Amino acid sequence: MLNHVMIGSNDIEKTKNFYNSVLGVLGAGDPMEHVNETGQTRLFYIHDGSTFSISEPINGEPVSIANGSTIGFVCDSPEQVKEFHDTAVANGGISVEDPPGPREGTMGLMHLCYFLDPDGHKICGIHRPA
Repeated sequence: MLNHVMIGSNDIEKTKNFYNSVLGVLGAGDPMEHVNETGQTRLFYIHDGSTFSISEPINGEPVSIANGSTIGFVCDSPEQVKEFHDTAVANGGISVEDPPGPREGTMGLMHLCYFLDPDGHKICGIHRPA
């Protein structure tokens, strides 16, 4: 259903270093970088049919987070959920909500983690056992 998700960054190099480490846990390589016609740098992480993008705001205003929004990344195992979280925290992310681990929900058992990236965007790692 989704083609891509794009978030903003106030410090594109800091955010690039953060996501290179964090998305590397999932097997994503370095992003494709592009500077648009008005001078903003954009990063495109393309992996397993999905694109996660980061951009300096085109309107020149500071980045603001979307309260109530979460971007979820699929993890291959409960161990990868924990590694995803721990790598984020080791690279400047902030752990939020409960510690990484199993949760029982309306969709059955799943393993989750949540953290905020350097710009305050809420990120989730999720593994649903088969």
